[in-house]
Amino acid sequence: MRGMARRPDATSPPKPLIRHRDAAPGAGTVYAVHPGALPVGVWSGLAGALPEETGFAVLDLGAVPEYGEAALAPAVSRLTIDHLVGLLTAAYRADRDRTGAAGTDSVLVGWSFGGVLAHGMTERLAPEERPRGVVLLDSIAPVDAYQHTEGDEVEPALVLRWFAMFLGARRGAEVRPRPVPEGADADTALARLLEDAIAAGALPQGTPMAGIRKLFEAYTAGLLRNNRLTATYRPEPATVPLVQIKAGDSLVPSDPTLGWSELAGHGITAHSAPGDHYTMLIRPDASQAIAGLVPPLRPAHLVTTRRPSP
Repeated sequence: MRGMARRPDATSPPKPLIRHRDAAPGAGTVYAVHPGALPVGVWSGLAGALPEETGFAVLDLGAVPEYGEAALAPAVSRLTIDHLVGLLTAAYRADRDRTGAAGTDSVLVGWSFGGVLAHGMTERLAPEERPRGVVLLDSIAPVDAYQHTEGDEVEPALVLRWFAMFLGARRGAEVRPRPVPEGADADTALARLLEDAIAAGALPQGTPMAGIRKLFEAYTAGLLRNNRLTATYRPEPATVPLVQIKAGDSLVPSDPTLGWSELAGHGITAHSAPGDHYTMLIRPDASQAIAGLVPPLRPAHLVTTRRPSP
């Protein structure tokens, strides 16, 4: 993956699949669905923690121009989850054909909004094409309990907490925002967060209010885009087992499955991994924990495992 995200080309068909490594003969492949926010290279940690015989590929929404445009120009976007699921499913099938993977297992892993698409892909596939399971990484289910009505005020403290996690993950820092005073407006809350982020090393000294405001507007535009996409989406119950792995510091700490129990037609198990919503993709201990919860995909005679670095 080279640690780099590709710039999408709006003039050619999207090519969202990035192959990290092919599977050993007879072994299966993990496909991770990446919804952006962090560089696609963060998945190298999980790839390295999985058994070396297991193939690994990323389906990167950053390679789909319409996805970015839907956040920047929501009034003219006609993007739907069904369209995204179709693009990712086509890329998945093409990769399976290329590698001659018919008859071997796969697992889909979806982080954040990627979990919604991983589930949608599974239900789009024919029964014989479906993965052994879907692993959800701190992913909120597309159910009514988590749907935000367009135009309603978003709880500032909640979104600022998420944004603080995001700022910290970008710089390898931990930002703990101070409580927002009751009745404070958005600028006051952002000004306090700016001080906290600079103190934690997540933003450089001298970052102006305009700088953090621009970052916050882009961040919330992405949240609202995903909310709009799920507003009209009616997912089918899962036909494969679900595994929810929440971050220790999750988006929503109180719900062990983040709503996915409503869609778990074939059962769901709930687990936790170190880190917050973003750093769970970056921390080596989180990668090891997640890898240990991915359903095994290698034949019995392949027993090589990755060990944590000392």
